[in-house]
Amino acid sequence: MELKDELPLDHRLAAVYRWGAAFCGIVLLVFGCLGFADALSPFNTDGSNIAGMSTNGTLSLISVIVGLALIGGGIIGGNFASTLNMVVGALFLLSGFVHIFILDKGANVLDFGMSNVIFSFAMGLVILTFGMYGRVSSRLPHDNPYWQRRHPQEAEKEERARRALPHTPAATASTPEIARGMESGQ
Repeated sequence: MELKDELPLDHRLAAVYRWGAAFCGIVLLVFGCLGFADALSPFNTDGSNIAGMSTNGTLSLISVIVGLALIGGGIIGGNFASTLNMVVGALFLLSGFVHIFILDKGANVLDFGMSNVIFSFAMGLVILTFGMYGRVSSRLPHDNPYWQRRHPQEAEKEERARRALPHTPAATASTPEIARGMESGQ
């Protein structure tokens, strides 16, 4: 069994993944391009600031690459965008933690400052939230494909109950409401 087999395709949540990836990618792309426009040297650590954050040419390059990857994920969309958002968001959080410990050390080759660390945490949480939206929760709706994959017997039972009802306006309620009505004898 492969991961791609476990993830549903073409669900309305794909728009959230797509737009979230594209939005965060554009923010990173703009930050990286502003760094390139300022003609920063690759490993300069003298504290050049762009948009309130310290940067250098290498950080600008990384920002452009990650921004383009997220925009590409937004274009591809679907489960790919969701998974990409989760991976990139986790990497941003990891980067924030690593850079907290090397702020004033020689290993800080990306010229991170505290504002960069805060941005890394904030952007990581935003990207991670876009990636996990509708996938990770204890109370996913029953029409959510991730819930259906995790509860195949219940999903099949609700689908059979939905098919058994005549097609009337009352029967067009959501699947969980139909199942509850069937269980209570209504």
